[in-house]
Amino acid sequence: MSADTAPPQPLEKVDSAISGLSSSPPEEKKGHRRASSSAAGVYNINDLEKEGKELQIAKETQKLNWRLNKSPTTVDDPAVLKKMLTEPPVKKIDLHFPLGLEVTARNLKGVTIKDALDAIHKQFKKKADDELELPVLAGFEWDKEESWTRLIVHQKKEGGASSSKKKKGKKDEDE
Repeated sequence: MSADTAPPQPLEKVDSAISGLSSSPPEEKKGHRRASSSAAGVYNINDLEKEGKELQIAKETQKLNWRLNKSPTTVDDPAVLKKMLTEPPVKKIDLHFPLGLEVTARNLKGVTIKDALDAIHKQFKKKADDELELPVLAGFEWDKEESWTRLIVHQKKEGGASSSKKKKGKKDEDE
């Protein structure tokens, strides 16, 4: 029993699966996130406010004569829908109605006119024409004094007839 007199050795991990590795995951993995899918040149509206960059709204929005409760694809010129709503393009923007309703249009590649119309349409699609006091979109206004991060939505009673109908009417009057 003279072999038992040696002092006991502290226990060590011997498992080959963990030898040489720390028990916590490597620090490198934490920083690995999927890259944002936003396009280059598209800004966060809050960053533009900090930098003091002015927004320009696409003028095409004033000529749409689009009914808020109809699908955005019903506009006279569908090519307009692909245009950016603002210059410089932004990832998201709030659309504020005079009566207090606020909707947000979002697109990581830049909010287009269609994105804005989709956000508005989602709120009004279940309303009948006679339920809406001002059923036609007149355009958007950006008032940096009131709020840098939102556009004011303007509405009107009736949309003007499309330009081709106006021309025909004028010709009939002339004859």
